[in-house]
Amino acid sequence: MKNRTLVEQWLSRAQSNLDRARAGKIRDTILFEDLCFDCQQAAEKSLKALLVATDKESPHTHIIAHLLETLEQGGLEIPEDVKSSSDLTEYAVHTRYPGPVRTGDCKRVPGSPGGCRACP
Repeated sequence: MKNRTLVEQWLSRAQSNLDRARAGKIRDTILFEDLCFDCQQAAEKSLKALLVATDKESPHTHIIAHLLETLEQGGLEIPEDVKSSSDLTEYAVHTRYPGPVRTGDCKRVPGSPGGCRACP
């Protein structure tokens, strides 16, 4: 693999996001939607590492389905449970910023009491 250092950097950042997400809501000031953002980032960065490791161009996107399609087009078989990670894409942008949030954007956050503070 000719881009080993870049792959390791992507995976290091993905692990950092995953570790933060797994730490969970250890303080009242931590928002569930921010933990979901970390889950999304862990998936996105891991897929980008795989793209680089297989000598494919890593597109500048937060859309996990697009990254998965790029890998499939390159000949990789993607397991169904990995394909389901595309559901995390909604946490890449919409729930990260204050202000109006589409209803239901973060209702599926594990452990949240029926939704986050931004959802009615």
